Amino acid sequence: MTSVFDGMTGILADVFGAPVTWHPANGPAVEIQSIFRESPIEVDGADGQIVRIEAPTWRVARDLAQAVARGDQVTVPDGRKFRVMVVHNTGSPARDAFFICELQIAAGG
Repeated sequence: MTSVFDGMTGILADVFGAPVTWHPANGPAVEIQSIFRESPIEVDGADGQIVRIEAPTWRVARDLAQAVARGDQVTVPDGRKFRVMVVHNTGSPARDAFFICELQIAAGG
């Protein structure tokens, strides 16, 4: 079923994002227009409670990075590398909903 909100993730990433290179543990690197943030954010937890994330985060459309997982790495526009520590599903049913990934600076990053 389509919704008026289908496609919004791509629009948000285009407006507020930048090219981030995703390095899956198994597979070639992929450059994705997505949103990297270092300031704290708040998200809805699985139990409905607000969760504050103090770590850097990467918001990426689920349809662009379906297999993003703990241990993958991302390279942000300034060249720093981060390791994916936790992947949060936002719970949105939209095909292009965001994953929110908590990141940690990678060794040598």
